[in-house]
Amino acid sequence: MRRYETTYILRPNLGESQITEIIDRTNDIIKNDGGTIIDLNRWGLKTLAYEIKKEKQGHYVYFDYTAHGSTVEEMERIFRIDDQILRFLTIKLADSIDQETIDNEIERIAASAAAEKLAKDTEEAGEEKAAEDTEKAGEEKPAEDTEKAGEDTDRNEE
Repeated sequence: MRRYETTYILRPNLGESQITEIIDRTNDIIKNDGGTIIDLNRWGLKTLAYEIKKEKQGHYVYFDYTAHGSTVEEMERIFRIDDQILRFLTIKLADSIDQETIDNEIERIAASAAAEKLAKDTEEAGEEKAAEDTEKAGEEKPAEDTEKAGEDTDRNEE
């Protein structure tokens, strides 16, 4: 088996269910032929550098996988037929790959994703804490101003 990566662009007017259906169909082609999906990323809706089939935006999907050459040919044949796919690009990353390397890559990607999620959660928690501190400071400040205003009034009366 060989290792490949494929990026494809879907029409922007597709619903979430249609996008998921296309991704699942592509994954099934690979898995049914004995391949393995190493990584799958939905990059989302992005503006294209130039119009493709009269579209200015597209949903990007990237996946890294192992498969036989005939599997890639079949997948690309289906991509050419499907009008919902604007463009695709497949790149061969390695001529051969063993199961141990596949497992290591999957673990590495999972660990990287977990670390990224933890960093994002920590950052969000920090932002929430900062917002709470700002809110508390905002609540305390008017009370102090009111006390000072009262003291100023007392001084003026004397």
